[in-house]
Amino acid sequence: MTKVGKKIKEIDGKLDMIKGLESGLDDCNAYVELIEEGQDQTLGDELESALHLLEENVEKAKVQSLLRGKYDSFDAIITLHSGAGGTEAQDWTQMLFRMYKMYCEKNDFKLKVLDVLDGDEAGIKSITFEVCGSYAYGFLKAEKGVHRLVRISPFDSNARRHTSFASCEVMPKIEEKPDIDLRPEDLKIDTFRASGAGGQHVNKTESAIRITHIPTGIVVACQNERSQIQNREIAMQMLYSKLVERAEEKEMEEMAKVRGEVKKIEWGSQIRSYVFCPYTLVKDHRTGYEDSNIQSVMDGNIQEFINDYLKKIQM
Repeated sequence: MTKVGKKIKEIDGKLDMIKGLESGLDDCNAYVELIEEGQDQTLGDELESALHLLEENVEKAKVQSLLRGKYDSFDAIITLHSGAGGTEAQDWTQMLFRMYKMYCEKNDFKLKVLDVLDGDEAGIKSITFEVCGSYAYGFLKAEKGVHRLVRISPFDSNARRHTSFASCEVMPKIEEKPDIDLRPEDLKIDTFRASGAGGQHVNKTESAIRITHIPTGIVVACQNERSQIQNREIAMQMLYSKLVERAEEKEMEEMAKVRGEVKKIEWGSQIRSYVFCPYTLVKDHRTGYEDSNIQSVMDGNIQEFINDYLKKIQM
């Protein structure tokens, strides 16, 4: 989709949202008029339901109004990395991927795995996936940082409590080449055999691509597509996205210096703890938002964490 087409779709989405709110308000007014006229006293329940739905939609509109960043309406590319801790950390990374997969399903986002490195015994060492949908990056940028797990390890025969970490990188998917000068001599391009699912080409042809941007040390890889050309194209897109995300990060750091401690939202720091034992609690350390229903959170119900983050970084 072209830049103009994406902008038109974004505006159409906002107009549809406003029309939906107007329609919901009209429905509520109609119920009130009928009740006041005494035509049907049983409409109270319908009015209550209509008001509840309108309240939910107004809250969604408020949150979406906070998504004013340059890339907020873009699709997102997310990379999860397991921290130190071997199998326990790799299992935690897989749990996080499941959480985001379920979040995408609940919000009608499309998820596509681009690159994955399986764990030694279980779990995932790292995984990169694309999330496509309205304001995917705007919402999911709230997940950027380190996620901490505390639980009784299923991999420990002594049933001891373990703490594991996994990092989450989130960047906008840049479809059109940004104004970034990439010189061929700054790129180190390696080919290797794909290791995941994908058909007959797996482990037979060197279709997978790894690109290293020498000046910054940024490394991207893609092995999901069947051809080397397609994997290279996606890997380059990921590289552009990472370079744009790095520029955005520097801009946020400069803004934080101006705004002071009240506005301090650190990049790449520990953002959230998921405690399974000795009690159950998920807590966002940036905003203070908590949810004791940890299974619900792990089943993808993280929108309230995201909403709270978006509201508080606008303070």
